[in-house]
Amino acid sequence: MSGLLRVCTAGSVDDGKSTLIGRLLHDSRSVYEDQIKSVEVASKNRTAGRIDFSLFTDGLKAEREQGITIDVAYRYFATARRKFILADTPGHEQYTRNMATGASTADLAILLVDARHGVRVQSKRHARIAQLLGITNFVLAINKMDLVGFDRGVFDTICDDFDELLHGARLHAIPLSALHGDNVITLSERTPWFEGPSLLEYLETVEVDRDVTAKPFRFPVQLVLRPTHNFRGYAGQIVSGTIRRGDTVTVLPSGRTTRVARISAWDGDLEVAYAPMSITLVLEHELDVSRGDVVASGEVEVGQRFEAEIVWMDERPLDPARVYMLKHTTRTVSAEVDHGLVLNQIGTATVTTARPLIFDRYTDNRGTGSFILIDPATNFTAGAGMIVNPVHQRVAASARPSAAERLARLARAAATEAEATEAVRRALEEILN
Repeated sequence: MSGLLRVCTAGSVDDGKSTLIGRLLHDSRSVYEDQIKSVEVASKNRTAGRIDFSLFTDGLKAEREQGITIDVAYRYFATARRKFILADTPGHEQYTRNMATGASTADLAILLVDARHGVRVQSKRHARIAQLLGITNFVLAINKMDLVGFDRGVFDTICDDFDELLHGARLHAIPLSALHGDNVITLSERTPWFEGPSLLEYLETVEVDRDVTAKPFRFPVQLVLRPTHNFRGYAGQIVSGTIRRGDTVTVLPSGRTTRVARISAWDGDLEVAYAPMSITLVLEHELDVSRGDVVASGEVEVGQRFEAEIVWMDERPLDPARVYMLKHTTRTVSAEVDHGLVLNQIGTATVTTARPLIFDRYTDNRGTGSFILIDPATNFTAGAGMIVNPVHQRVAASARPSAAERLARLARAAATEAEATEAVRRALEEILN
């Protein structure tokens, strides 16, 4: 079981996400006395009782005034069994981009549903975004069960709806009342028909598959180090996989193969390194390697076109006629997108880059399967993308190589420089005549 679990909330507005997180923090004794006193003083919503639990996460003035979540609020707490990072994300459609940001690093999503309203449009939207971002573990928290008399029929109906919506995902449903604490920390006597663990117990024991060390080795080069004439190292952070001294690796996009001579770290050389360590690699051969290149092992895609799911975050719509900057790992290139999108819209598009990228499908590797689009005029992060599939360009069988290509092929095929010169001379005579 992993020692750290990253959790995000999802769901429609007013389903009780902030109240649930606040209740979880309060009842697990993860907030200080001065924080509790501050929230007691700030609690204006007296229908919530002595403490408005949503105020433990809704820190912005606008959030407290409107009673909604606008920005992503991160909270850290720990129990005797596990450490947690909780991301409370907004439910309003207007702030969908913020929800995507909070979910991008999560291992598990708590998807809240108001028992009175059932599955709503934004609930489906957030569930889809979470799945696009690679989340496969969900807690279906059916909240405000106290307002429907803890009716098991209501609970079962909502569960059936989400079984179809989250097909293929691991889904654990819990009936609860965040306001009164039912099934949040301990099981409630008001749901004798529910036999599963409480929310906290489930979060403490759930197994998530985020072992990036078991994936193929990927090392985007961040910086070339040359402190002396006899040392050339390539610094960066391991995105996935494990590397050992002596391992055979490929430098991409050049495709040159070499071996790892040294693995240097802050406190000396290592025999083995693994994700997400930051290291410096020294290779056996002198190769032309620069920032943005990737040292890798195993199969990897190299190309300039791919299909991607894009979440658009800019108020200015995505314009297929414009050129954007695309940042992928440590490489930034210009790119074009063939499909327009508007703020908070999610869509599938084909992306074409000016230079080749070294990537994996997002479902296989989050680190090398994701990218951001930047508006070059404003430097604003305009969109976030997840690579679905490479798009391989087909060359027509009837297409003839250009004169320059023919000359280059003849030169490369020659055994000596003299033979190359003679072959090129004869070819030029044929072309000119």
